[in-house]
Amino acid sequence: MRKICAKMVPKLLSDEYKECRKELCLDLLQRIENKPDLLNSTVTCDETWVFMYDMEPSENPCSGSQHYLQDQKKHTSCSKFKAMLTVSYDIQGIVMAEWVPSYQTVNQQHYIEILTKLRERVRRKRPELWRNWWILHPDNVPAHNTSSVKQFLVNL
Repeated sequence: MRKICAKMVPKLLSDEYKECRKELCLDLLQRIENKPDLLNSTVTCDETWVFMYDMEPSENPCSGSQHYLQDQKKHTSCSKFKAMLTVSYDIQGIVMAEWVPSYQTVNQQHYIEILTKLRERVRRKRPELWRNWWILHPDNVPAHNTSSVKQFLVNL
């Protein structure tokens, strides 16, 4: 999906990409049939932007308005804070949440640092996954698909 004029519309996919998605979905369905608890062993990692807005009353209580508390209409000002949050979670809940420093971009080096912390957090918070096996399900960000990240994951 992508945003056009404040509406979400589907992206146009090539026939090759549609076929690839179909094969991946069929493969996942087959794996779930063979191992029904597959989703219990999956940890998903995603980033999101977090914004903070000031909520200010539309009237000043010192202006003599008697209906100030009854009509407390609020409006938002421009965002005073914007930060990126990386969240990793599984079927039981959040495994790890990390704020990305404001000066940091989510590139391959930063993502490898996040994966290193996630590995330790899974070991401590989800020992049952650590003892058996677990699957990392990242999103499709280019920094997550680089050769250095793939090599790091192979060496886990």
